[in-house]
Amino acid sequence: MARLLELHDCRTHFKTYDGLVKASDGVSLHIDEGEVLALVGESGSGKSVTARNVMGLYGGSKVVSSGRVSFMGEDLGSASPARRRELRGKDMAMIFQEPMSAFDPLSTVAEQMIEARLAHFDESPAHARALAVEALRQVGIPEAERRIDEYPHRMSGGMLQRVLISTAIMNRPRLLIADEPTTALDVTIQAQVLRLLDGLRRDLGMALLFITHDLGVVAELADRVHVMYAGKIVEKAEVAGLFASPLHPYTRGLLESRVTAAGRGRPLPSIPGSVPRPSEIAEGRCRFATRCAQAGPRCLRDEPSLKPAPATGGAAAGSTREVACWIYDGGTE
Repeated sequence: MARLLELHDCRTHFKTYDGLVKASDGVSLHIDEGEVLALVGESGSGKSVTARNVMGLYGGSKVVSSGRVSFMGEDLGSASPARRRELRGKDMAMIFQEPMSAFDPLSTVAEQMIEARLAHFDESPAHARALAVEALRQVGIPEAERRIDEYPHRMSGGMLQRVLISTAIMNRPRLLIADEPTTALDVTIQAQVLRLLDGLRRDLGMALLFITHDLGVVAELADRVHVMYAGKIVEKAEVAGLFASPLHPYTRGLLESRVTAAGRGRPLPSIPGSVPRPSEIAEGRCRFATRCAQAGPRCLRDEPSLKPAPATGGAAAGSTREVACWIYDGGTE
């Protein structure tokens, strides 16, 4: 498969009254055509900031960005604003986490979906409307031909989330970034949307960057998974390998805290503490050290970097699995 998206050492920092907030700090990843990459982590780990950086949604004097973002071989850092607008919504699209704030309350759903289509394709409004109605049907909107003429405030949050998804897929993008797209949906519609996204990926060769905290969704949909913590990726693996043998203590904590049939009736394990605020991250040590039961002196004085996992650490020889933990790089003492 051809390489579609590549991020190299991307950083997104925000200037605040409290100093520089390092929301995303040295993220590198890639996605091939037709592939699903899941970005997993607790709220505040930098997942959404990384996604918005790909879309070029940050700018202004209060944002400090660095690193390289390449899409279809094109360096987006040197692309003009007009070129970025041309790519957004057509070749790359994003499903945002908060559907209530994603729509203009003064325009109907039809007006907004048609506008999103005609911004990139030279066709009649009638044809764009027909495509929009069909996209609404695909995500399970009942009476799509009628509901499309309603204003956003007439719809529930879950229904608006489905409208947002249908708007993103209507133009058949090469890359779809989905930021917690099923959070507001009930389990039946959630399963329907996941099947839809997977079908589009297979039928159209569309790649998917799927941002979630739901490891059950990751197991069902993704090919590879990257685990993020406090602005950094701490583990990279294929999905099967990650679930069979998680390496990073944070990854193990996430998996152990899932609700499973086998664990019903027993207390649910949890990771102590919480993800530090970006402005409170301590430099020069492992960012997970204060929550990790396996942390040693080295974890508190040096920050580990992503390195290939040894075969003895649960990865097959020659695999592309990576982990940022001193346990697999000389020990924690």
